Amino acid sequence: MEFRVLGTVTVATEDGAFLALGPAKRRSLLAMLLLRPNTAISVERLTEALWDEEPPQHSRTVLQGHVSRLRALLAEHDADAYGIELVTQGSAYVLRLPETLIDAHRFEELVALARGGRAPGDAVLMLREALALWQGPALTGTVPSPPLQGAVHTLEELRLAAVEALAEAYGQLGEYGRAAAVLRTEAVAHPLREPLSAALMLALSRSGRQSDALEWFHRTRRLLADELGVDPGPALSEAYAVVLRAGVPATTADPSAAAAESDPGPEPEPAFAVPELLPRRPRGFSGRQAELAALGRATAGQYGAIALVTGGAGVGKTALAVQWAHERQSDFPDGRLFADLCGYSDTPARQVTVVLREFLLALGVPVQRVPETEAGMGALYRSLTADRRILVVLDNARDSEQVRPLLPGGDHSVTLVTSRDRLGGLVASDAARPVRLDELPAADCTALLAAVLGEDRVAAEPGAAARLAELCDGLPLALRVTAARLAARPQWTLAALADELADEQRRLSLLRVEDTGVAAALRLTVQQLPEQARRMFRALGLHTGSELDRYSAAALAGCTPDQAAAALERLAAAHLVVESGPHGPGRPGSAPASVHPGSLPGPADPGAYAHLGSPHPGRADAHPNLPLGSVHPGRADAYTLHDLVRLYARALAPEADPDGLTRLLDHYLHTGLVATATAEPGSQPCFAPPPGARRPAAVREFEDRQAALAWYEAERATLRGAVAAAVGAGMHDRAWRLVLLQWPLILWRVRDGWVPLLEQALESAELEQELDAQSRTRALLGWVLHEEGRFDEALAQLEKAPDLARRAGSVTSEAVARINLALILTQYGEVGRAGDLLDQALTLAGRARDRSTEMLAHQHLARHFLSAGDHGLALSHSRLGLELGPSPEAIPRRVLLRTSYGEALAGLGRPEEARRQLVDAAREADEHGYEEGAAAARASLAQLPRGSAPDPAMPAQPPTRAAT
Repeated sequence: MEFRVLGTVTVATEDGAFLALGPAKRRSLLAMLLLRPNTAISVERLTEALWDEEPPQHSRTVLQGHVSRLRALLAEHDADAYGIELVTQGSAYVLRLPETLIDAHRFEELVALARGGRAPGDAVLMLREALALWQGPALTGTVPSPPLQGAVHTLEELRLAAVEALAEAYGQLGEYGRAAAVLRTEAVAHPLREPLSAALMLALSRSGRQSDALEWFHRTRRLLADELGVDPGPALSEAYAVVLRAGVPATTADPSAAAAESDPGPEPEPAFAVPELLPRRPRGFSGRQAELAALGRATAGQYGAIALVTGGAGVGKTALAVQWAHERQSDFPDGRLFADLCGYSDTPARQVTVVLREFLLALGVPVQRVPETEAGMGALYRSLTADRRILVVLDNARDSEQVRPLLPGGDHSVTLVTSRDRLGGLVASDAARPVRLDELPAADCTALLAAVLGEDRVAAEPGAAARLAELCDGLPLALRVTAARLAARPQWTLAALADELADEQRRLSLLRVEDTGVAAALRLTVQQLPEQARRMFRALGLHTGSELDRYSAAALAGCTPDQAAAALERLAAAHLVVESGPHGPGRPGSAPASVHPGSLPGPADPGAYAHLGSPHPGRADAHPNLPLGSVHPGRADAYTLHDLVRLYARALAPEADPDGLTRLLDHYLHTGLVATATAEPGSQPCFAPPPGARRPAAVREFEDRQAALAWYEAERATLRGAVAAAVGAGMHDRAWRLVLLQWPLILWRVRDGWVPLLEQALESAELEQELDAQSRTRALLGWVLHEEGRFDEALAQLEKAPDLARRAGSVTSEAVARINLALILTQYGEVGRAGDLLDQALTLAGRARDRSTEMLAHQHLARHFLSAGDHGLALSHSRLGLELGPSPEAIPRRVLLRTSYGEALAGLGRPEEARRQLVDAAREADEHGYEEGAAAARASLAQLPRGSAPDPAMPAQPPTRAAT
């Protein structure tokens, strides 16, 4: 817990949140107690502070009420755990706490340490740290009463003294330019404070800017005369003399300056100053050469060029902009302006008038000549910059409207804007050229860590450094926080911290140091979103993968896909999700070659697999008529959540709709049914949706088999996460279905580590007492185990599958189970039993009127009899199987059946007919990209005795061909 008075009076909790302190009087009460911690403060003194006029009759009661509510608020947030206690002592109150929890105490302590005879370099570090504690005018948000105003004045004097001490320390290091930059800001804000102006003059002179130093003297002298009616005091006069003695004639700054010493009357207006408001060059900056070059291109050869650096929270936009500005310093001889617009900050966004006033003062406009209205300020600002080459850096912009009034005039200046938003309006209206900033590459991440920790420490653990970069998503902010943790604990290894960061429950809390952290940065982004986008972001915390489309987003948020698309687009504009594009890697519409049937790993006979069948053949509701979306899958944009963003969204998930997970699971069930129907159009649905399942507003449709398989491939990790989420939520009726709906991909990637997922499906089916699901899962699991070489385990699963299906009354499932068991038994040499099982499967499939399974049984019976040398029966089963599958949806099985038919003809001594069948089989396989089938047909062709080629006009037997 931290108490802040150097700015708005606030109390910050460990997770970066701020306590709701309430009205100004309660803040004033807390401020008075914090200004004198561990000291009794009388009710009279507190009353004087809370009312800047005559207190009301019942002021004591009001004060007691504020004390009571403040005490309750502290207790609610476990203040006692930090040693914090608000107690009553007679007619006084005491706030007991460790004083190190108060920013003002830490400020004074650091300043005192810096003045204790420290080396200038150490003093600079301590004073910078002290001044960084200030977040605005002290005691903001309190009552303007005499006691509090007196405290504000005292604290401000201490701050200015620290600024002067920092400038002095810079001077001792010979860094006079930095000393001048530090002093200029304060001298502009306090133009009548002569010691500040004197110190600024000396710093400017010693950095080689004597003319600017003399100009500042004459500016200050006129202000003193106009505002106070006095001449410069000793400090200012002595500084003026020192500058003159440096050998620069007064006329450098002002033609009449030499006469000014003898004649204090009115003078001509001085030339405007060369502003230098840019922050120091970022420490430890590494990489980003491509982005720096892109900024150069974006600002080259254009009139009034505007470059727009966009990216997510913590990606390093400000560092890039400042680094580029320092590298291009010589390109802007007329100065550089900088303003943090606080678009994504805990403090309110900077008002345009405030920024314009700062810019005008930095450009040398006397304070009395600064216009009062925004329009007047803007006009003067644009006229002053019209003929100059100035760089204007507008950092942390919230929207385009905040930027436009701050654009300089003329064609020679360059503006560099940074924002977490895309600022499309600025691109459209002012031709801003975007430069997108993504995560750091691994090598640059390592370099950043080495810049803080030292190269030796990072080089000693290169693997751990790479792992830290991955866990930090390549975000410079996260990497700097990680480096800060390690720097403070030299005994820690990089590997140890990487192990801690691997825990997703703790990662965000570990990526926080004091008031800096990834979660805090993301919070500032989210709070600027419109309500619909905020609601969508919270809903994304329930997502079970890192990638999603508008259909799954709609399910999570309980809205339509169009509404989801609009919300996702807004999140993408804020760089909270990354748009993968319509044909991003692994998305539908860009099916990888590995999904093509002819190039997949697996057995040489992909048509050998038995499908899972329908649990209720013949029922009208076995495959519900789903409302299908009209968007082709290849045109639907996909979005990715980086891990840290996903974890932050997950932390907000309790605020989302509690039914979001159920809707997401049901969305994947229905989409999986459509994908299965497209990938294996001859098969029946492998399950009906569970009771109570919600039908999505729309379900994606798939153009063809490749698009459906590409969807399975792209969603594989997400579906695995969905199964785990379903199990965790006790929704086992959905868990086993989510596994089985992936069977087309499981069959094509059979050796791809499916066993744990199928074992989970079996466990869920057993918990639900779903016998048919158990049968089909065991049949598929047995086949996968066999392909992995785990033969005994495979046989144990396959032996149980037929009986479970029989007990469930699922004829198709029993047929499937018997086919799979027969295939395994054949390889064990139990040919007779395998033949019986295939005959039984054929009978069952016929009874179920399941043409696809019946065709499959004929295919395997044909192979069975070919192996046994019974070419007549092989011919018969091949013919019957082909007659069942005239449509192109069963191409792999048709090709294999035709190949078996040709081999049977060859075995019966009919080589010419065999050749025709095998040629047709190879041609049909080639036409549909079934490379393994084509290879098998050609291998059989090669075994035929050489003879004349078949007559192309002669029809093949049987007279069946693919429908067109």
